[in-house]
Amino acid sequence: MVQEQSTDVIRINARRTDVFDIFNFTYYIGPNPYLDNSALVFDFTLTEDSDPLPIKNYLDVISSIYPNILENNYQLYADLFAYVASEVGKLNIGLYLNDWSIKPYHSFMRIAIQAIHENTARGVIYLVWDWLESITKNEYFPFTEELIKLQKKFRKSIYGRPTVYALWETANQQGIPTLYLWEEGLIQYGYGRKQIRGVGTSFDVDSHLDSDFTTRKDDCKEFLIRLGFPVPHGDIVTSETEALDIAREINYPVAVKPVISHKGIGVTSNVQNSRELEYAYNLAKLAIPEGKSTRIIVEKSLTGTDYRLLCVNGKFIAAIERHPPSVKGDGYSTIRDLIDRENRQPERQDTPTSPLSQIVINDVLEEYLYEQKLKLDNIIRKDEIIYLSSVANISSGGVSVNTTDKIHRDNIILAEEIAQNFRLTCLGIDIITNNISQSWKVSDLAILEINAAPGISMHLKPAIGLSVDVPAKILTNFFPSAQDARIPIITFNQLTFDELQIMMNRILLKYPQWNIGGVCREGILINHSEKFLNQDYNRNVQTLLRNPQLDLLIAEYTEDILVEYGMGYQGSNIVILDHPTEIEMILLRDTIDGSVFIINQENHVSIQHKGLIENIPIAEEMEFLDVYLQIIDAFL
Repeated sequence: MVQEQSTDVIRINARRTDVFDIFNFTYYIGPNPYLDNSALVFDFTLTEDSDPLPIKNYLDVISSIYPNILENNYQLYADLFAYVASEVGKLNIGLYLNDWSIKPYHSFMRIAIQAIHENTARGVIYLVWDWLESITKNEYFPFTEELIKLQKKFRKSIYGRPTVYALWETANQQGIPTLYLWEEGLIQYGYGRKQIRGVGTSFDVDSHLDSDFTTRKDDCKEFLIRLGFPVPHGDIVTSETEALDIAREINYPVAVKPVISHKGIGVTSNVQNSRELEYAYNLAKLAIPEGKSTRIIVEKSLTGTDYRLLCVNGKFIAAIERHPPSVKGDGYSTIRDLIDRENRQPERQDTPTSPLSQIVINDVLEEYLYEQKLKLDNIIRKDEIIYLSSVANISSGGVSVNTTDKIHRDNIILAEEIAQNFRLTCLGIDIITNNISQSWKVSDLAILEINAAPGISMHLKPAIGLSVDVPAKILTNFFPSAQDARIPIITFNQLTFDELQIMMNRILLKYPQWNIGGVCREGILINHSEKFLNQDYNRNVQTLLRNPQLDLLIAEYTEDILVEYGMGYQGSNIVILDHPTEIEMILLRDTIDGSVFIINQENHVSIQHKGLIENIPIAEEMEFLDVYLQIIDAFL
């Protein structure tokens, strides 16, 4: 076995009784010397105070939770630690994080684990460390409880939002580069002129006027009526008295909802009488944002099943049947117990990858039970089903059923005609009908509301039925291929500011309409204009890639920058290396198909392209700059 401990080791983070020590954490936002993607890197070693157990002893315990760990051979404790950390890093919710690596040094091993959220990844490493130490001491370790804490931490991060995570993962699978813009709270897909920015399913190309319009439920309703589409009868009220008058006029049952709302907040359907109406009105009023006037819709409540129709770029993509959350009696459990049991189902983890959300016990739920003459402490008869809400929102614990293949063609056309009136990438259309397979022209179908920036996890991971890969359809709408998300990038391992200026001037002579961004250790340029050079090198790189007018990026990545920061982007079109170090050679690893490598060696320049290698001798009077400028001319 390779030696993993040394008398040179100084305890850094380990406690007195620990057998392992981890230290020197570095988080890389992109490719780095250890992995070709974002990663948390740290050092691992054995302490000298006590000996670890045989690796088999750790495997016996860990395999009870991760049985596939037995499929590998582990020569080193570092191998075991890295593999366990990689598995735990998926958080038992199927995150796409699979890569890890180990690099040996004199007195420690450097481990790199693929990660997208630094704080959660750090928590994973400490959890694994504590777990292994508890196994060593034969002590109980609350693994499940600790993992749930990390799941919640990830869920609270920007990446933990179901729609954001689904799009991020899909972009990773499709080779579409992504950046998180911390100051803006947005995700950027693609680089420079090819980019799209947004959060969830709302993007910078969407009309903010149209997006705002969809929140004005009253105006949207009038618009749909003008288009000749079926909507429930009703009106806007500003007082409880007006609400009671309208309800009497159109006859109960009615639905009540604020004019400005989202995710079904403040919505009550099937209101049967004046007492229920008073409660529903006040609930809707509470949902109105502060500073907005009290304007509430009271309309006819229709019977049938709730559906969400999803359109992307004006085209129908998916249909979901939605049911309110419910519990089924067993003859001896209370409603509260049944809810607790339901919430413990794996499908209700309420994570970015789970098909169902938690059922939350709150005043609205209790009031809905009260309307059914029930309380949380009531015991329900065996096989009796009790609904817990009047609305079927998935975020409130509702159940989703994929019905994309059942929808009538006329109903698809209806959805597309509505969506094509808006400059919005994604539009959700909520309808109610007893039979979605029947044309709206001859059925009782009614449009309840339309929604900009709808959630997509219900389509990607329905509780019942096949998945519809909505994230792929959204991203393909912007980027038919990964190449459509990229601008050309030239990467150097050595580049002076003067050389950067010379190269940019030469390229601009050929492409005067281009906007070229360039950065090296000495400065940053956009065409002929010098910009502020940030101390954090990758902030300079990402500032350039954030520029929606950028046509070409030129960047220097020396060994010290690669070790300290890693790279701020993925994929180079041309890589130019001047007597590179071993670490700088990783720049050849992070390339895309058809890339060109230009490497200055002892007395010749090696040019590699599409598997072919050409060596060009360099005369003493020739400069490497002259050589690579000619080659760049040929490939740009």
